[in-house]
Amino acid sequence: MVSAAYGAQGKVFMAQAWEELERGDLRQASEKGWGAASQMVKAAAEIRRWDHNSHGDLHNIVRLLGRVLGDHSLSVLFKIASSLHQNFYEGWLPAEVVREDLGNVGRFVERMERIVAGG
Repeated sequence: MVSAAYGAQGKVFMAQAWEELERGDLRQASEKGWGAASQMVKAAAEIRRWDHNSHGDLHNIVRLLGRVLGDHSLSVLFKIASSLHQNFYEGWLPAEVVREDLGNVGRFVERMERIVAGG
């Protein structure tokens, strides 16, 4: 099942994000955090047969899930993941912010795991 593969990859990326942070590679930690979040959104989209081919699709999916589930914090957490993606290219976030943001992305991944498990 493709959704399971996305979900598994999301968890792998989350673990790698923490490893990269501990190594001091803030850009790679940031990108792996983004990867973890985006893979979990793709897992949820696959189950629902929603398009997930662009960043815009991913943001729309999260917004819709938040509305349907009554959990608008999903969008906020996903925007944090998106800022980590930007940090991969810009490198402007200090280590303490990347650490805090990865904690928030970890919470997003956990919530998305429950959403994916619930179908």
